[in-house]
Amino acid sequence: MRHFVIVTILVLVLSVLLYFGLTGLHLLPVEASAQALSIDWLFDLDVRAISFLFALIIVPMFYSLVVFRRKKGETGDGERTPGNTPLEVAWTVIPLFVVLTFAYLGSYSLGETLRVDPNAMTINVTAQQWSWSFEYPDYGISTKELYLPVNKQVVLLMQSRDVIHSFWVPEFRVKQDVVPGRITEYRITPTLAGFYKVRCAELCGTSHSYMLANVQVVAQDKFDSWVKDQQAAAQAASQTPEARGKALVAQNGCTGCHTIDGSALVGPTWFGLYGSQVKLSDGSTVTANDAYIKESIQNPSAQIVAGFEGVQMPKFDLTDAQISDIIAYIKTLK
Repeated sequence: MRHFVIVTILVLVLSVLLYFGLTGLHLLPVEASAQALSIDWLFDLDVRAISFLFALIIVPMFYSLVVFRRKKGETGDGERTPGNTPLEVAWTVIPLFVVLTFAYLGSYSLGETLRVDPNAMTINVTAQQWSWSFEYPDYGISTKELYLPVNKQVVLLMQSRDVIHSFWVPEFRVKQDVVPGRITEYRITPTLAGFYKVRCAELCGTSHSYMLANVQVVAQDKFDSWVKDQQAAAQAASQTPEARGKALVAQNGCTGCHTIDGSALVGPTWFGLYGSQVKLSDGSTVTANDAYIKESIQNPSAQIVAGFEGVQMPKFDLTDAQISDIIAYIKTLK
């Protein structure tokens, strides 16, 4: 009995130390959504169970190695211990009920995560290599940044233009795949105003690590003010070819591959592009005029820029008028 008491105390002590040690590592980022509450609660329960089970295995093992090891001079066999049916039944039935309990708690947490608010705001999300775009159908605006009001549920209706992506804001906890050919749903209720990042959590190509988008959670009055500013900007964008071209670039995620400030990214920068001499992969040089840019949009593989041979640009279904607007915008990038 003495050994059982000692082992029990050591198991409890090690369990507590492990739990506080793991939680002290701050394994999770800040909790910023209502859905994160049940997820973090279940995660904390998992950490407690893991700490206890680890201690329950390690302590008896090392205790036995130290206390019941063969002493110097002993040559005989150890005491034979026959099977213990009640013990075997116990360590089969008890884990079964523990697993069923965690299954129930996991289902409950999933239900809380998917709980529907009939007043939720809808946002359409489009993923493509390698950018995100967001459309607010209730307000008639589209952006490259996700702007959300605090304490209001939002349902994101997400689709992909090319391969499988995965929408993930670590502070919101919930992650959802974005699959070509179907619309997937993601519900979230931000509870903490602040600045976050959308990350793609599914390996989606050569520039997977660059597939980021800003997320801002603000008070409702600031959100309403932002909507008005975006609506005014959208109205202004329809007035000139340059502004329409800039809007088209944002809607189609072009800046996910091409920068407008001369910095390096997946594809050639657009800064100072128009009228410049572009060296191609075959060694020739071409002037970046209207015809060159138009062909690069309609047939990206026709003239590949030197140094970007391994980059494959997707084709875009744009009208001649839209391409002209984009060219007008590129002309301004000097």
